[in-house]
Amino acid sequence: MEFLSNLISGLSLGAIYALIALGYTMVYGIAKMLNFAHGDVIMIGAFTVLATVATAGFPWYIGIIASVIVCTVLGVTIEKIAYKPLRKANPLSVLITAIGVSYFLQSVALLIFGSGKQSFPTVIKANPIKLGSLIIQGNSVVTLIITTIIMVVLTLFINKTRLGKAMRAVSEDKDAAELMGISVNRTISLTFAIGSALAAVAGIFYGSTYGFVDPYAGAMPGIKAFVAAVFGGIGSIPGAMLGGILLGIIENLSKAYISTDLADAIVFGVLIVVLIVKPTGLLGKKIREKV
Repeated sequence: MEFLSNLISGLSLGAIYALIALGYTMVYGIAKMLNFAHGDVIMIGAFTVLATVATAGFPWYIGIIASVIVCTVLGVTIEKIAYKPLRKANPLSVLITAIGVSYFLQSVALLIFGSGKQSFPTVIKANPIKLGSLIIQGNSVVTLIITTIIMVVLTLFINKTRLGKAMRAVSEDKDAAELMGISVNRTISLTFAIGSALAAVAGIFYGSTYGFVDPYAGAMPGIKAFVAAVFGGIGSIPGAMLGGILLGIIENLSKAYISTDLADAIVFGVLIVVLIVKPTGLLGKKIREKV
């Protein structure tokens, strides 16, 4: 029973990583860039809920809506100001810019909220589920259900809608998509908007799971979600989902049965092994470049 409880907790943690990894993998798949400021968008989303619910006294659902709106606008703004001018620049310039944006968001949060950890308000209210001697946390169940729904809706959006098809076309060939009448800039902005909205939801789940938020709260989850995206196959939406879930399970079981201190090392070690065996990730596809 203890193993099953740890497994469910790992699935819940993995669902959060999967949500964050989806933002990474969508931006990389379409814009071919790594947005390392994505983890800090999660932190901003969590602080928005904190400011709206705990400080201003609004209901929890207003906090969630505000968080999604703020993160969506923030993601699009970052893309327009920081990344769009570097659309044709070399990858190193974009990477350095992304790191700079990350530190900028952390500094803004430090100035506004201070450096200390702050209690996250109760947003997800769910009673524990008892199955005999097994007790499942209500937050874990809610996280899994909502994440599953989001992933199904996102997959249908990408595969079935006109905008989703435009996003897939841009990811395959930007120049050809432009010739077919698809606005590459608008499509990339839409990708950032969706990824940032998912980051807001992930930030809410993260804050509810750990019970606190600080200006550095998005740093490690962001790195682990990037690992999850690479683990599953960067650029693959199903790969991001699979990588996030597996990463959460591995981390939680490592903490429970091996060592809390070694859990992160084990996670990164598994990634190294996977990349040695399959460099493109579990569901990634090898792309042949024409020369």
